[in-house]
Amino acid sequence: MSTDTVLAALRDALGDAGVLTDPERTGAYLVDMRKYLTGKSPAILRPTSTEEVAKAVEIVGAARLGLVPQGGNTSYCGGATPDESGRQFVISLERMAKIRAVDPLGFTLSLDAGVILADAQKAAEDAGLTLPMSLGSQGSARIGGLLGTNAGGLSVLRYGMMRDLLLGIEAVLPDGSVLRDMRRLRKNNTGYDVKQCFVGAEGTLGVVTGAVLKLIPQASNRATAWLPLAAAAPLAEMLALMRRETADLISSFEFITTTALGLVAGAEAGLHAGEGGTLLIELSSSSDRVPLDDVLLGAVEQLAERGWIEDGLLASNERQRAEMWRMRETIPEGELKAGGSIKHDISVPISSVDDFLVRGAEIVAAYDATFRLSVYGHVGDGNLHYNVLVPPGEERLAFSKRIETELAPQLYDLAAEMDGAFSAEHGVGRLKRGLLERYGDPVRRHTMRRIKTAFDPGNLMNAGAVVDPLS
Repeated sequence: MSTDTVLAALRDALGDAGVLTDPERTGAYLVDMRKYLTGKSPAILRPTSTEEVAKAVEIVGAARLGLVPQGGNTSYCGGATPDESGRQFVISLERMAKIRAVDPLGFTLSLDAGVILADAQKAAEDAGLTLPMSLGSQGSARIGGLLGTNAGGLSVLRYGMMRDLLLGIEAVLPDGSVLRDMRRLRKNNTGYDVKQCFVGAEGTLGVVTGAVLKLIPQASNRATAWLPLAAAAPLAEMLALMRRETADLISSFEFITTTALGLVAGAEAGLHAGEGGTLLIELSSSSDRVPLDDVLLGAVEQLAERGWIEDGLLASNERQRAEMWRMRETIPEGELKAGGSIKHDISVPISSVDDFLVRGAEIVAAYDATFRLSVYGHVGDGNLHYNVLVPPGEERLAFSKRIETELAPQLYDLAAEMDGAFSAEHGVGRLKRGLLERYGDPVRRHTMRRIKTAFDPGNLMNAGAVVDPLS
């Protein structure tokens, strides 16, 4: 079947607006977020319904071509970018952005996979509820992509990752059939939990078209603290103490190094880093009867008694709280303004975070003592964004290749030694397949390939990402 014949069939199924071939309109879909990869595609497909997705999958599959599902194109690992063969269609979910239903009594949100996270949050808020998923790209990342990478964010400590928020799913399988499992059940013990296969699969098993997510009561009561740290403050011990002393009401426990904070402009007085960096801690509750400020203050006083913090500031109003979070959330923007960074999305057991920070810094200094590290992350779930800033005058892509070849393996080896992982929430995509080969348990990797083979023996879906089917 010729490409022209396939395109004609796709236009019949999706309409002219659903099939983009003009290079001036397709270019943005073919470059990954970090601009490391540029792919080729016969067309960008933009269905408006699950039925249209199924038709597109059938047409492309019959022609023995490929599909790359794409949400907001915010993947850090090239998981939503086609290869250079020109035989993979990008199927964008951007026109599938409907909120299907909010259940305020069942605390659930049913929606299309193309809904932008910020819009999903707004739908929950309008119902007096909260979708407990927040991250820097929430204005562009879409629900399907967040499920595909099992995204985490700022509140994993209390509410978990996307996998933990997922109740139901709808997906088009590689043969064009539709898995409809959009039930809002908290308990469903009727066999394999098939929906979880699609979480973290990065579009390699099918196209997720809908989801049911858990909501929580809207927090009307928050207490937020900015804590400059003393040198060598034990983060894991601090977290354990805070969890015990706050009745586990912590929703965020964020660590920021002094270098990372220095990349953010316009800090208010008092929002400085200590010698050991800074902690941003937040407690939250849906009840105003819980004295969160008193609870947080009592716990912070215990940190001070142990000499772990230099001083501290509790947000006295919403404006001050928002400024604290601005300092944390705009670090990636600050890295870009400083010339960019080479990112390492590392996860280690919480009890190993302090050791990793010390030994990781030693590894980097031994490689090149002039390198600057921008480190921040979610101590509550062991996830560190361990980023090397691009030195002035260095070309970013060339520097990236050098770091990823020579330095990054040493950091990943350290994480592996601690039973950690090279990818905490960014996924594998195309760029980290080699790391999966190097660090993944062979039996686990073989099992993943068997799952891929069961769903997609013809390798239609996102070929070249994560794993291949068994030959």
